[in-house]
Amino acid sequence: MPQIGKPLTHSLDFADLLKVGLETKPDDPALVSAEMSWTWRELEDASSRYAANLLALGLKPGDRIASLMPNRTALILHYIACLKARLVSVPLNYRYMPPEIDHALEVTGASILFHHAERDADVAASKFASSLTLGAFRYAADDDRTPTFGQLLEADPASPELPEPDPDDPAFVFFTSGSTGKPKGVTHSRRTLGWLIASKAQSMEVTPDDILLPGASISHIGGLMVSFSGLSRGARVDVARTFDGDELLPLLRKTRPTFLCMLPAALILLVRDHGATRADFASLRLCISGGDKVSGQLESEFENKTGLEIHEVYGMSEIGLSHGNRPDGRNKIGSMGEALDGFHCEVRDDDGNELPPDQPGRLWVRSKATMTHYWNRPDATAETLVDGWVDTGDWVSVDEDGFAWFHGRKKQIIVHDGSNISPQEIEEVLMEHPAVAAAGVIGVHDQVHGENVYAYITVQDDAAEPTSQDLVRFARERVGYKAPEHVFVLDEMPLNATGKTDRVTLKKMAEEQIHPVP
Repeated sequence: MPQIGKPLTHSLDFADLLKVGLETKPDDPALVSAEMSWTWRELEDASSRYAANLLALGLKPGDRIASLMPNRTALILHYIACLKARLVSVPLNYRYMPPEIDHALEVTGASILFHHAERDADVAASKFASSLTLGAFRYAADDDRTPTFGQLLEADPASPELPEPDPDDPAFVFFTSGSTGKPKGVTHSRRTLGWLIASKAQSMEVTPDDILLPGASISHIGGLMVSFSGLSRGARVDVARTFDGDELLPLLRKTRPTFLCMLPAALILLVRDHGATRADFASLRLCISGGDKVSGQLESEFENKTGLEIHEVYGMSEIGLSHGNRPDGRNKIGSMGEALDGFHCEVRDDDGNELPPDQPGRLWVRSKATMTHYWNRPDATAETLVDGWVDTGDWVSVDEDGFAWFHGRKKQIIVHDGSNISPQEIEEVLMEHPAVAAAGVIGVHDQVHGENVYAYITVQDDAAEPTSQDLVRFARERVGYKAPEHVFVLDEMPLNATGKTDRVTLKKMAEEQIHPVP
């Protein structure tokens, strides 16, 4: 059963990214954080000046410029400037350590690195950072080493002229989470990224009156989509520097955003923050969450706290946001929603045959927002892009109403005694236990059963720690044979670079428990 979104009539031309705000309210705030604010006019002038100064460093159109930055308004300004200068932005996740930094720099052949001064030691430990053609420049540096971000931002450029862009220029290289191997560099051109942003803005009905708060990393495509879709519609964007209650609750109270986007793991911590009240969320018209499964427990706690529903969405770096529970339609709690504007989606079996409603299979997606390729990985590109379609590798079903339901990554589905078990389903059940704060579920090889189900949990603050037997019994009463054989309590749930449950680490932990190193 195919899912076909509403038509998308035009792409975003990045030359017009700030056009609506500049024409209608040039001296109003466009980009805001707890520490600073840029008007539309200031953002336009500063990004043009900074773009010209980047080129003056010796960068040329098409060169890759990597960034290792936490959430700051400066990072969005940096992206806008790179688009103006025809440079390719390579955002690195701020959790990256030297080996991961090296991998990204080596894969992309970056010419220069823009990084926060607090990461000086990690950059110094990187093999590749010291050998970049043009070196590095820093943000928030308090020494005399030059150049700095501030200098590039403020200096009058010797030549303010900027190059004419080509829609097929590569614009961004985003690195995947690496959950199934080394991270790959997802490459979007100006054209594909323009369609991606246009779909997000249209599907989520962003207006100039909105105030968007991306409570997620803007080094990841999700946070960038929210930020650029807001700016493209003349809406103000509030930048959260961190994603905890100490940062987000004051922003919610002071700036009164209308649109919140967060990963499930961060959102449940915000809802559970002892300082959070219903009044803090009163300005919101829409809260979307994706990047991982939104549990029933999170949905319930969020609605009880705020009086609002979470609109779950689904996407990937390769395609942007393909599914969502729309603000103008029915919100089917627990589903990924419908195909969004400009997307054509199908669920197929392993032979490529389209499946009927309610039968799980692999999700295939086609749109003008699809990435162009994986940087320097033609083999991986050929595996993922087939005749214009993206094989997402995700196990999904579609109901009679056209709503999609997520069952897990194909490679993460647990096959126990010949039956498919979704890790997310078991995690949701464990999250219903009042003592469980977070849950991660994996399959562990077993000669008799194929794979056995292992679960890892963290415990709620102030809750008594349940026994493994109690949790196994709790799950068995709800999902029968799918219940985990073993449940282990952790002090902290491991997360990967994009803030999702790190099942690779959990697998290693399980193997060490089964086969301890002598």
